[in-house]
Amino acid sequence: MNLMLFKQMKYFMTVIDCNSFTEAAEQCYISQSAISQQIKSLENEFGVHLIKRNNRQFSLTPAGEYFYRHGRELIDEIEHFKNETKRRGTDEELTLKIGYLRCYGAQELQHAIAQFASLYPEVSLSIMNGTHEELYNLLRFHDVDLVISDQRRAFNQDYFNYELLYSDCYVEISTHHPLSEKKTLTLNDLKRVSCILISTKEQQDTEKDYYQNTLGFSSPFLFAETLEEARLMIASNRGFLPIEAIGTLTEPVQGIKRIPLYHKDKQLQRNYCAFWKKERTNYYIEEFAELLRQLLNADC
Repeated sequence: MNLMLFKQMKYFMTVIDCNSFTEAAEQCYISQSAISQQIKSLENEFGVHLIKRNNRQFSLTPAGEYFYRHGRELIDEIEHFKNETKRRGTDEELTLKIGYLRCYGAQELQHAIAQFASLYPEVSLSIMNGTHEELYNLLRFHDVDLVISDQRRAFNQDYFNYELLYSDCYVEISTHHPLSEKKTLTLNDLKRVSCILISTKEQQDTEKDYYQNTLGFSSPFLFAETLEEARLMIASNRGFLPIEAIGTLTEPVQGIKRIPLYHKDKQLQRNYCAFWKKERTNYYIEEFAELLRQLLNADC
């Protein structure tokens, strides 16, 4: 397709979208007589009338209707092709840095990463985990592009807050503990059992404060630095682990039972989101967030 034909097609589409030669000419920054002449040249190119003119009004011929419908799809595709080519030519190295919570244990994130890598092999993925505050600082200082986290912090208007899923809350507890026989548990049931939190040493006070003063946990607290370490502590009957089912969790290993956590006859839920800075948004960040959202909600 030559450049003049492409421009003529865009003029034609703009006239139809505006339903006015005058408005279309203003939008395209040319005169009304010029845009009329360009559309006549387009009709001459194809040898058919695309528009029926009746004084200052017009309507589409059957050929014009076909041309508009399929031409719009073609122009959109060409524009995307141009923009993507330009973007790839200006990016020296395409990278996407993703941060997720250290206590996250569901499978959909792994599936999203695998699918994204297959769809966009030109993008280099960098994956890291951390506590809530660590992830926030990584995002703030541009060390990650995208963070997957529960909605603990109120991000300001400089950030996108892309809702993924409301997740059910559970506790994992040793099968040797008497409470493991119950079908549901409440914070009151657990107040004399140690609560195991996953945190670095530097963030322990912050995590404890949040669970104690915001969520209402009155249990004594123990800390583990990884999910694996926390589950070893559970298996040895040292306490329980609060966990959120954002997606499909693997079944607990032998010696551990997962029980729904309730408050006032309703299972507790947390809102999980993808966060990223508006000033750094791009096609790949948005694509990954939407891919993960679809996977998480596939069985809902």
